[in-house]
Amino acid sequence: MSVDALASQTITVLGATGSIGVSTLDVIGRHPDKFRVFALTANSSVKKLAEQCVQFNPVYAVLRDESAAERLRELLSDRDCSTEVLAGEQALCQVAADAAVDTVMAAIVGGAGLMPTLAAVKAGKKVLLANKEALVMAGQLFMEAVNTSGATLLPIDSEHNAMFQCLPGEAHGNDETKGVRKLLLTGSGGPFRTWSAGQIAAATPEQACKHPNWAMGKKISVDSATLMNKGLEFIEAKWLFTMPPPNIEVLIHPQSVIHSMVEYVDGSVLAQLGHPDMRTPIAHALAWPERIASGVAALDFLAMGDLSFEQPDMARFPALSLAITAASSSSSDAIVLNAANEVAVEAFLQQRIGFTDINCLLADILSSANHGEPENIEAVLDVDAHARRLAYRWLECRPSSVALV
Repeated sequence: MSVDALASQTITVLGATGSIGVSTLDVIGRHPDKFRVFALTANSSVKKLAEQCVQFNPVYAVLRDESAAERLRELLSDRDCSTEVLAGEQALCQVAADAAVDTVMAAIVGGAGLMPTLAAVKAGKKVLLANKEALVMAGQLFMEAVNTSGATLLPIDSEHNAMFQCLPGEAHGNDETKGVRKLLLTGSGGPFRTWSAGQIAAATPEQACKHPNWAMGKKISVDSATLMNKGLEFIEAKWLFTMPPPNIEVLIHPQSVIHSMVEYVDGSVLAQLGHPDMRTPIAHALAWPERIASGVAALDFLAMGDLSFEQPDMARFPALSLAITAASSSSSDAIVLNAANEVAVEAFLQQRIGFTDINCLLADILSSANHGEPENIEAVLDVDAHARRLAYRWLECRPSSVALV
């Protein structure tokens, strides 16, 4: 991509009011000569989206439902903003696939991000993938769509972005591993890394959302606390880099300075380092294959201190083991795992179940939901919906707040 091409990028940000969306707009705002915002979307954060619309003046703003969209229209009318407000999933897909759009930041959290992200892929866009669930739910179908459409897929998760930077350029998106022996997927270990099993069982939503290194939304923070986030990233890495699960290893790295590594057959290990700030991978993907300033300070190696590594404790964090097993099983197991996890995390945040009940729910739903390989997106959505129904039924059989009283 030339500098002129970089200067002409028109961008849709799916999930603009979440942590990734906010960081994306921070980077875009530093380079007004290089990027233009075409559309911003949100789930329900009307006030925050209104502020972003006033600042970036997108052509469209999209919310999940019409009542929220109407509130946004009122706010923008009072602010003299000409942004057109739309509502619904079809509108999300529309602004992701619009012919005027060059680049789509796919940062909608959870399964809700699958269809608009896939719409961007099918339209051949440059897709900045922060929605890991799209690959967890529909890995093979998703990657087939990337290859068919000619879309450019760039990972935004810090770990996958690190691997992307450490892999040889010709290996990106190909079945050839180009001398790669192993992908080393690092993670901080979350807020409960040093906690005993008893302490973890009594953990509250507030404690689970206090990540030691990263500023993230509540759902992803809880996933980090259970290590499910690392499990979903394991599945994502399998599809992104066509890497068999036995060649992917999870390492706990409490400092979150090394974001992941790639080990080669000659004994070389390449690592990508940086502050735990999502603006770094966002800036990398926005400008790729060029480089732009992200607003993140340079690493001070003299002040950094020691860098340490541990094996993940599967006994205290069984969600990671469930995810790794699902990565080696049928695609439907990953769909079920993701759907059940979304239901479980929501219930935990609402204090309907305890922290370790999340793992119990996941294991029970995985053992009871039997599906074959989904052959199309409709089948993926059917498996997802069935797993959610089973998870909600599981919750109905549990007493409220049992572990939190």
